[in-house]
Amino acid sequence: MKPQILSCVTAMALLAAQALPIRMSAQERAVEDHHGKHHQYKLVDIRTFGGPESNVNPAVNAGPIVSREGTAVGGSATSVPTTKYSHPFVCGGLDGKVPFVFHGFKWQDGVVTDLGALPPAAKHCSEAQGVNERGEIVLQSENGTIDPATGINEIRAVVWRDGRIRSLGTFGGNNSLANQINGRGQIAGAALNAIPDPFSIYYFLFLGSSSGTQTRAFLWENEHKQDLGTLGTGNDAVATFVNEHGEVAGSSYTNATPNPTTGFPTLDPFLWTTDKGMIDLGTLGGTVGGPNALNIRGQVIGSSNLAGDQDSHPFLWDDGGLIDLFTDTIGGNPVTADAINDAGEIVGAAAFPNRPFHAYLWKDGVATDLGTVDGDGCSWAHAINSRGQIVGQSFTCDGSTGHTFLWENGSIVDLNSLIPPNSNLKLVDAQAINDRGEIAGDGLPPGCTLDDRCGHAFVLIPCDNEHSDNDGCRDAAETATEAKTAPVIQGTTAAEQSSVRASEIIARIRSRFSRNRGLATMLSK
Repeated sequence: MKPQILSCVTAMALLAAQALPIRMSAQERAVEDHHGKHHQYKLVDIRTFGGPESNVNPAVNAGPIVSREGTAVGGSATSVPTTKYSHPFVCGGLDGKVPFVFHGFKWQDGVVTDLGALPPAAKHCSEAQGVNERGEIVLQSENGTIDPATGINEIRAVVWRDGRIRSLGTFGGNNSLANQINGRGQIAGAALNAIPDPFSIYYFLFLGSSSGTQTRAFLWENEHKQDLGTLGTGNDAVATFVNEHGEVAGSSYTNATPNPTTGFPTLDPFLWTTDKGMIDLGTLGGTVGGPNALNIRGQVIGSSNLAGDQDSHPFLWDDGGLIDLFTDTIGGNPVTADAINDAGEIVGAAAFPNRPFHAYLWKDGVATDLGTVDGDGCSWAHAINSRGQIVGQSFTCDGSTGHTFLWENGSIVDLNSLIPPNSNLKLVDAQAINDRGEIAGDGLPPGCTLDDRCGHAFVLIPCDNEHSDNDGCRDAAETATEAKTAPVIQGTTAAEQSSVRASEIIARIRSRFSRNRGLATMLSK
């Protein structure tokens, strides 16, 4: 599981982060895996549409990939081969290298639906980005027209609802992206116009072409796309997140002059509101910043370059103030900020004394070390719900072995120990958890390893009083019904793990586990 080329401006993850000395020691604490503190889970193995792989999107790629009602979305390979014109944003699976057409899928109540693509659907790739409680889904889809600036298929922002897929169009250019949908059906995304721009975010930053046109952030509502404008004198912006109030977070150029350190104009995170328009959230001194998540309170987390653009730190923007989470946190130093719930609690990975890359929970300025499972040296939290349940990965710091984890009530546990013992899937990555405790991620069927391109998406349903259908919770795993259409490798020793810098760990595990197709994927090359 390796990084795919980015599909939209999303997390400004800290691929260049350096592990500086810890300002304050984390409180030492023992973490025990008491299974009595955790529910058992029914496992749903979401197989493929005839190809080798299915997967879910990482949490920082907008979403949500699991709705409040338990509907999950992702991408699944068909048996149709790709062509030289296939677009790597939506084709190729986790790393863009699986040579088959992928379609977005929806899992709901035990049934998997192929969401199709723009016609002819059989030949075109699509990718599901997010779903709301009404079952409306946003995707990217190829449309079969060759973009003259890139020589590959154009893509369109599309929405799936009432069993139909439809394009949201562009602003006169050749491509558009849909990133997130809220419960009101509002969609945040980006669309190109026809005005030439050598530093177009879509063309220049995403695809390395200077022959493109301007990229514009939009909010789609009531059959209309609103151009949200840009910061300062910038020409380009991308909207990535939209909360239930219709507030939008994204990234925008602030001017049209390329910086000597990056080669493109200054890119700042923004928050857009109906009464204030686009608010510049600023940076931590550098010329590149962007959001990773937005909650209902209008709090934004993300990452920003520091002065000189040689390093990045995670940030929290709250009511006009920008907080450097790395330097201004007690207990540990966060090096990523991946998710935030509506209470303002943040999760990601942080450096703690002698533990350079552990999952953390940030609350009121304090980072708590969530630990690891099965003797792993590293861990990374990807998602948190309103109940404070956290999911992510625990792994050897060389990235050779990974496990999913759940942290709740002060205890961390390998999710593989909470599913039926005869399950035909090893869970290696948990990316989302909703407020009902339903979890989505990726796993490996027998004979499939981390380097193979054969993983399956999964959904976990807790065996609790909130779920009336508990059949199979303890006795058997479930295989999802399609509708309409690994061996453990020895890791590094504890001494070796503790000596690895956080930046090196990030590079290693990004190449194995994380599928953050955000802006940092391109900028780190």
